[in-house]
Amino acid sequence: MGQFINPAQGAELNHVTPAPTQSLWGDNYLSFNDSTGGGSFAEQFLPEIYEKEVERYGNRTISGFLKMVGAEMPLQSDQVIWSEQGRLHVAYDAAESGANTVEVQTAASNTIKLPAGHNVQLHDTIIVSNAASTSVLKCLIIAVNANGIQVTAQPYTQANLGTGGAFANGDDIKLFVYGTEYRKGSREITGSLDASFTQFSNRPIIMRDRYQVNGSDTAQIGWVEVTSENGASGFLWYLKSEHEARLRFEDQMEMAMVEGELAAQSMGSNAFNVAGTEGLFAAINSRGLVWTGTDFDSVSGSAPYAQAGLTEFDTILQELDKQGAIEENMMFLDRATALEIDNMLSTANSSSGMNGSSYGVFNNEEEMALNLGFTGFRRGSYDFYKSDWKYLNDATTRGLVGDIEGLIVPAGTSTVYDQSLGKNISRPFLHVRYRKSEADDRKMKSWITGSVGGNYTSDADEMVVNFLSERCLCVQGANNFVLLKK
Repeated sequence: MGQFINPAQGAELNHVTPAPTQSLWGDNYLSFNDSTGGGSFAEQFLPEIYEKEVERYGNRTISGFLKMVGAEMPLQSDQVIWSEQGRLHVAYDAAESGANTVEVQTAASNTIKLPAGHNVQLHDTIIVSNAASTSVLKCLIIAVNANGIQVTAQPYTQANLGTGGAFANGDDIKLFVYGTEYRKGSREITGSLDASFTQFSNRPIIMRDRYQVNGSDTAQIGWVEVTSENGASGFLWYLKSEHEARLRFEDQMEMAMVEGELAAQSMGSNAFNVAGTEGLFAAINSRGLVWTGTDFDSVSGSAPYAQAGLTEFDTILQELDKQGAIEENMMFLDRATALEIDNMLSTANSSSGMNGSSYGVFNNEEEMALNLGFTGFRRGSYDFYKSDWKYLNDATTRGLVGDIEGLIVPAGTSTVYDQSLGKNISRPFLHVRYRKSEADDRKMKSWITGSVGGNYTSDADEMVVNFLSERCLCVQGANNFVLLKK
């Protein structure tokens, strides 16, 4: 015979009694997730949902650097090649040519060792200096050894290079040609100097990404109010994620141009058999200027920032003098280095021309410079325009590593010989080449596949948004760029 067990907890206590008014009583509400009856009073209510997304990290995109300082132009080949002019004058420095490449061979016999293929010729007049520039002699080249790496330099003012201990065997030296001298009626002039140039090249890489959503999720409507990084605001449905995938890919297009590396070995087989591309940092490390130990607001003894910090900054200017000496430069800095320069300038005399009054590259309009986030100052014959570079501050990009503190980029254009066009052309020092032809533009492609959203290209119950770009960066005149590192 059946019976009720624990009748006190039976159905008679779990019934719901409707109330004549919209009032809450102990027996007229539903408990959604408590099967024992009663339940928590608060559990009957739906959760309060904020429909507006919280902008927790502000503007998260880091792209825009290359658009600010460079240009983009099409490319139709697997490789871009350009030539850069060589030095006009003949000079050699042991510190830059490698150990024991530019040195005194035998001081007593005035023989000097130079790199193979050097351009020092008979009758050249040269200035020879030791590494510390404490011994300086002017000499005439009276012999060039048959092996092509030794010359005999007769000093004008003493018997030989070793007289008075000026030079010793094996001393590293630096020298440059300042002229020639021939005797009356001379006819024995030989040799010819051809214009020197250096050829550089880069190759585009193919970048791809995708966003995928299944058909069921597209039918589950959920709206989120957003303000996106590109300025759009309003309500987005499930394509909120697609929108962020696109922004992320656009950032990666720029980051790949900044960080790209050429492969020094095989990267694998099949899909991984790629060659890489030379990015901005790699180009500067290879053929530009790298400054380490940046500390522009250091204090030396009782000297304020403007004295001790500028001493360090002036060393960079001296190196720029040795290169192209581009007068207008843009500085893209991380937060710490930007503040160091602020400290350095804060104690500088406002009448020294360093009070932010130089805006030449922006048509001398202060408003234009400030709208782009730049402040300007002048040091010597150089104008600098300083701006924060978000890429170096963001905790998910270079701000995570923190080894690079800033970058000095020359403003303006350079003239180079373009192998494809067969003529000299003017190009920004920094510009992007992307693959394009009449049939296909691969600057930034996107297309949709699947069977959702009106696109019926496959039997997969999904929608896939594909992204693709093929591009490379050309860093011309890299010797005018300065990379600031820890």
